Amino acid sequence: MRYPIYRPRRLRANENLRRMIRETRLSTDDLIMPLFVRPGRGVRNKISSMPGIFQLSVDEAVKEARKAADLGVPAIILFGIPEAKDARGTHGYKKDNIVAKAIRAIRDKVEDLVIVTDVCLCEYTDHGHCGVVRKERGGGFSVDNDATLELLAKMALSHVQAGAHMVAPSDMMDGRIGAVRASLDDSGFEHIPIMAYAAKYASAFYGPFRDAAESPPQFGDRRSYQMDPPNSDEALREVALDIEEGADIVMVKPALPYLDIIYRVKQEFGYPVAAYNVSGEYAMIKAAAAKGWVDEQKIVLEMLTGIKRAGADIILTYYALEAARWL
Repeated sequence: MRYPIYRPRRLRANENLRRMIRETRLSTDDLIMPLFVRPGRGVRNKISSMPGIFQLSVDEAVKEARKAADLGVPAIILFGIPEAKDARGTHGYKKDNIVAKAIRAIRDKVEDLVIVTDVCLCEYTDHGHCGVVRKERGGGFSVDNDATLELLAKMALSHVQAGAHMVAPSDMMDGRIGAVRASLDDSGFEHIPIMAYAAKYASAFYGPFRDAAESPPQFGDRRSYQMDPPNSDEALREVALDIEEGADIVMVKPALPYLDIIYRVKQEFGYPVAAYNVSGEYAMIKAAAAKGWVDEQKIVLEMLTGIKRAGADIILTYYALEAARWL
C-alpha cells in the first residue's frame, strides 16, 4: 500500500487554518513593562538611546501604569533613579526610597496591576557596581558578596513594606535569593514571590539601559559577577541554586542571544521562566524601524513570539505597550 505524501501547505492555505493549528500564542498576559522612576513632578526625561522610553517622576509613572493596565498588561517592573548616590547605595533601601514612593502611588491609583521591583544596588551606588566595592592591593577592586546581601535584603523588604507584589533580585551575588527570602519570611511576608535574575549574562546588550538607569560602572566591569556569555551548563547550575534558595520564577537575561538557555532552563526545571528582552534588543529595532529597514510591528511580534516559543512564560519588554496595542 502506498501512503499519501504529507503536504503541510494544505494547512497554510488561509489565515483561519493557520490560526487553528498555531502552536505558540503570544498575548498581553505574557508581558511585563519596565518603568524608570526618579524624583520630581511632571518629569518625562527622554532616553536618547531608547526612543519612546522615559525617566518618569512618580506622578508620570502612575499614568504609564494606568495605560498598561487599560491595555491588559498584567504587570510592571520598577527601576529607581535616586536623588543622590553613595558608595553603599543607601538611597536604594532607606525607608522612603524612590521605588517605595512609586509603589504606594501606583497601588493607590491602579489597583489591577502586579508591581514587581528590581532589587540591585547599581542604580544607587556612585561607582555603578551592583554591590559593596572593596579595594584590593595594586589598585584593583572586588565586590564584597556577603556585605552586599544584607543591603539587598533591606532593599527588597522596603519595597514589599511599601506594597510590592513581587521582588526581582538582579545583582548576581551568590546567595542573594536565600538572603531576600529569609528577610521577607522573618518579617511576615512569606506570601511574596521572588523572580530571580537567575542566568544574567555579562552582555553588551545592556548599554541603553545604563543610560536609562544612570548606572554605568565608573571603573572596571561586571564580568566578575555576571555570567560569561559562552557558558550554557553554568546557567543551569545558577538556576538550580536560585530555586533551592526559594525563587518562584527564574529569569534569563538577555533574551534573543540566549534562546537556547531559555529552552534548556524550561526543559530542565519546568519552573515559570521569565526572559528579559533587553534595552539593546529594543534599541536595535527602533533604529532599524526609524530608517525604514524593517516593519516594526511585524518584527516585534515575531521576536516576542520567538522568545515565548523558546520556553518563556513571561517576557519583560520595553515594547509592552506597543505589543499590547498590536495584539
